Amino acid sequence: MSKGKVYLIGAGPGDPGLLTLKGRECLERADVVIYDYLANPVLLALAPQGTEQIYVGKTRGKHSIPQDEINQLLVDRAGQGKQVTRLKGGDPYIFGRGGEEAAFLRRHGIPFEVIPGVTAGFAAAAYAGIPLTHRDVTTSLAMLTGHERPDRSLSSLDWDKLANGIGTLIFYMGMTNLKLICSELIRHGRPAETPVAVVQWATLPRQRTLVGTLETISEAVVKNGIEPPAVIIIGEVVRYREELRWYDNLPLFGRCFLLTRPREQADSFARQLQQQGAETICIPTIEIAPPEDWQPLDNALQQLDTFDSLILTSANGVDSLFTRLSVQQLDVRSLAGIQIVAVGSKTAQAIEQHGVRPDLIPQDFRAEGILEALLAQGVDGKRFLYPRAEVVRPLLMESISAAGGTVIAPVAYRTIRPAKGEEMIRHLLGSKEIDAICFSSSSTFDNLQAMLGDDLHSLLADTKLFSIGPLTSATIRKHGCDVALEPETSTLDDLVTAMVGYYLKPNN
Repeated sequence: MSKGKVYLIGAGPGDPGLLTLKGRECLERADVVIYDYLANPVLLALAPQGTEQIYVGKTRGKHSIPQDEINQLLVDRAGQGKQVTRLKGGDPYIFGRGGEEAAFLRRHGIPFEVIPGVTAGFAAAAYAGIPLTHRDVTTSLAMLTGHERPDRSLSSLDWDKLANGIGTLIFYMGMTNLKLICSELIRHGRPAETPVAVVQWATLPRQRTLVGTLETISEAVVKNGIEPPAVIIIGEVVRYREELRWYDNLPLFGRCFLLTRPREQADSFARQLQQQGAETICIPTIEIAPPEDWQPLDNALQQLDTFDSLILTSANGVDSLFTRLSVQQLDVRSLAGIQIVAVGSKTAQAIEQHGVRPDLIPQDFRAEGILEALLAQGVDGKRFLYPRAEVVRPLLMESISAAGGTVIAPVAYRTIRPAKGEEMIRHLLGSKEIDAICFSSSSTFDNLQAMLGDDLHSLLADTKLFSIGPLTSATIRKHGCDVALEPETSTLDDLVTAMVGYYLKPNN
């Protein structure tokens, strides 16, 4: 058997967007992913389905896998002919023990590559608004570890040179020894009023930045509860933070939102919120499932030439339609001559991805808007194909029929309650970690209500509820809950805009 290969990849400091393109490519073709505590678990979703994922993280005060065992694990998996991605926080070769792992691989004849990552010290400074060098202040910097090997101590550092010869100091893993670091620098000549920044959870929405001086920062850290993981930045460049800070000025910075859409449909929404500084947690309260019987839809597709209009109200309906067309060896040519009605911009985009342009997109994204547009054209004597969800309001079908039209409405998909998620949702709500929950349909709330049962109101007491539109809002209110926010237009893009506006208002 030929040997595999190990890729030592720097996952960056936390923000998944800081992973390099080459790092992403390696993840996407990995057979095995061996990852650390500080590697964002969101990145694991980039690996192929079925990839073996092994956690080997180390955290202070907790049992962890010894480095020798991690080294051997890399050799064993690569020896089985597998492509191994070793995902390490920050950069593998900067206080990441990547050099030790690479040396072990070399001694055992295992091929490897090193993919650099954005190191935590550089990222923490950038996201805190601190330029590590500035020609008006300093052109030198040093990166150091504040946590030496067990057989060494911080006394091995040349404190005189650090205090007097280098402008900016970046300490990794130094929180336990912060007081000692500051006192040693002062003792060796660094002014006590030298500014210091401590950046916790750098580049993530939970990032906290505390600024003080060599004399005051240790006490301030204890008072404010700043704990690892954190980076310590010492030097005059810290004074630029107030002028250059940007990340923690984003409108949704520090907010945490629970998203209830299916994960694959929530990605774009989550990215938009994250770009505004928010943390998002996706725990779907619905899953999209096929109908119990495809036959009614298949029968309708075999008679497409008998229909005047095709009504599509969701991307899920679009996906089901084109999937079944393909199964029956049909394609978009079968839709020639049929008016295609798309409800909402996302539905229209889903249709266009199949090379078809909708003929009609009503301004009102509810059934009422479809009816108004169709009745204006006249429906008497016309036939309408409406591939729908299993549970829908009967208004559209009944109104078209009452006006003389014929509606064939086969079930194209079902929304069902996921088997997992309830325990995590209860934990998050109970711990008060969630600022608001976003609901994109009535079923997302109905299923949450079913999960929480009698605990619904107590668990939601301190959490705001954001709704995509009036129908979803009506469902929320029907269960006795308040809707804090609803956009003027029922799209996720407009919901993001509304959320930004909401939190820019005082007292929100």
